[in-house]
Amino acid sequence: MNPYDQLVAEAGGRPFAAIVGWPVEHSRSPALHGFWLRQHSIDGHYGRLPVEPKRQALEELVVFLKRTPNARGCNLTLPHKVEIIPLLDRIAPGAARIGAVNTIVKLADGSLEGRNTDGFGFLEALNYGAQTWRADAGPVVVLGAGGAARAIVAALMDAGVPELRLINRTQKAAIDLGIAFTPGDGRRIVVDRWDDRGGALDGTTLLVNTTSLGMKGQLPLDLDLTKLPHTAAVYDIVYVPLETNLLASARARGNRCIDGLGMLLHQGRPGFEAWFGAKVTVSAEQRRAVAADLGV
Repeated sequence: MNPYDQLVAEAGGRPFAAIVGWPVEHSRSPALHGFWLRQHSIDGHYGRLPVEPKRQALEELVVFLKRTPNARGCNLTLPHKVEIIPLLDRIAPGAARIGAVNTIVKLADGSLEGRNTDGFGFLEALNYGAQTWRADAGPVVVLGAGGAARAIVAALMDAGVPELRLINRTQKAAIDLGIAFTPGDGRRIVVDRWDDRGGALDGTTLLVNTTSLGMKGQLPLDLDLTKLPHTAAVYDIVYVPLETNLLASARARGNRCIDGLGMLLHQGRPGFEAWFGAKVTVSAEQRRAVAADLGV
């Protein structure tokens, strides 16, 4: 049975959405959306849909979503967040600005709209995990310049951060991102060299790791925290493992820490509400359920 037929069979005529990626088996999105479906007694389904990184495969995905009456949309993970854009009927302004789509919503007329909820999820988790942090309090350091970093940098600049220090192993990618999101109102994005990342922490109020460094199966993140103020919050969007070496080191010196699970949970809210028509919140119970699905 091909993946599309399998997803339709699993849904059994119920409204459904899915996480789309290549690979997709590792995704915990079914656990977080399944929690809300059960919590609100919604007769719906959220599954996994592996789609190869080829234009023809993405075109087939679009046709499938449009032609299947009970399809409500999907989430997108690597490597599809950018390549899907020209195939959709419309792109929400926020997603167009970021240049990436992580959520597709099938509208009432059957058309497909691409949205990006990563920045929303990032800020919601930050506000919950570091309640005393204020965007206008001082400089912020962001490590990385990929798709997640684009959404996070946009969200931080929109929130009013006065100075953002952007650091990436490939400096050109950081420069391009900085140019794209500098607001032009006197606030600035400064691109620092990767080799100078430890020194860039001096005086910052927030450190965010958006890279895959420190993730299970990836290289560790080598970062000297000596110059990081003890009052700064440290946010690692990696959630496998939940307690990365960065967070463990920061916690040991007294910094407030936020792991990546909160962003995962909160970014799912807008999509779920659009697909299944119920307002949802992130709860400690849900966090425990998804963490258990991660095996932690």
